[in-house]
Amino acid sequence: AMNTEAGRTHAGRSRPQGSPRDTCADSERSRESRRVSVVVPTYREAANIPGLVSRIDGALSPAGIEWELILVDDNSDDGSDAVVDGLAHDLPVRIEIRRGAARDLSLSVLRGFELAAFDTLVVLDADLSHPPERIVDLLAALDDGCDMAVGSRYAPGGFVERRWNLADFMNSRAATALARHLTNCSDPMSGFFAVRRRVLPDPAKLHPIGYKIGLELMVRGRLRVREVPILFATRVAGSSKTGWLQRINAVRHLCRLYVFKYGGAARALIFGLVGASGLAVDVAVYLGLASLGLEHRLARLASFWPAVTWNWLLNRGFTFGERPRQPRMRQWARFTAASLVGLGANVGGYAILTTFVPVFDRHRLVALLFGVALGSALNFTTATLYVYRRHSAPEPGTLQESGSQREAS
Repeated sequence: AMNTEAGRTHAGRSRPQGSPRDTCADSERSRESRRVSVVVPTYREAANIPGLVSRIDGALSPAGIEWELILVDDNSDDGSDAVVDGLAHDLPVRIEIRRGAARDLSLSVLRGFELAAFDTLVVLDADLSHPPERIVDLLAALDDGCDMAVGSRYAPGGFVERRWNLADFMNSRAATALARHLTNCSDPMSGFFAVRRRVLPDPAKLHPIGYKIGLELMVRGRLRVREVPILFATRVAGSSKTGWLQRINAVRHLCRLYVFKYGGAARALIFGLVGASGLAVDVAVYLGLASLGLEHRLARLASFWPAVTWNWLLNRGFTFGERPRQPRMRQWARFTAASLVGLGANVGGYAILTTFVPVFDRHRLVALLFGVALGSALNFTTATLYVYRRHSAPEPGTLQESGSQREAS
């Protein structure tokens, strides 16, 4: 489990060995790795900070590595700043507190990059789940020519401590499976990595949300990744900050990256999945109203409204999540108006089929599905070009989602 690397370089190219230029480049990389900025996003991790600092110092100082630790805190108000001030008398540790901003691990890491004094950057969690002792191995992997070295739980030799919560483990595996088509890294959701500043994507092209900044950099930067196996430990102090909102944001983030990598095809697929969930709402309401005795055409018309609201909300967050936010009611009205175009084809087709084609009158649910398919195609076109259009006035008081910013709402 202590091998320096996992034995493979992803998306890499072989390099000629032994040339003077190669030797100079290797020497320069080695010098860069002797000066490291460690960036750690924190939120209510005061109890873990002393142990983290001690282990980083114990790993890097004996190796002759000049280092600094930058903790970027999302306004914990738990005494983290006082803890760091006490440690800063003897060690190169400082803290940046993000006040008046939405709590977001990715944005904290990017802020740490801005503050870093050195060009070699290491990111890890504050809860000691990532072993600081493996930083040296990440730096060795960088010296060997990759763009990003990732501390991997799932590479050969990696291990997840058995005490890790089963639900968290299953969530991690599910998220990893969803990310597999974005990168060849076996642990693309890892928050433990090393990277050179010069290979980072332009900040204006980043659209992170949530806590998977490493995946954002891999995909948008098209970085060559090498994996270093690690033991992923159970936190000792404090509590996990990964709740249902963070998991939803992780899915939103994956949707953004799929659209970035695969373009309109991915967006259409996500739109279709949202539509399928809306169809379930539509059918459930339709069947419920019909069972209460409402005439089936009226039931079909009435079931449209909860379904269209559901679809608007999910498309706002997932399908078109990277586009500028607009005021909710205005956008809902536009989505509803645009959906009426699809509704005309949807309900009109249903009415024609059930009125004039006996087989569809006997199988009304099939007629409903035909109408939905036609309406969905029209809805995707109007949603893309009109409702969630790329250039539009943002919601008042809301940050545009450009660069490393995300909406505050």
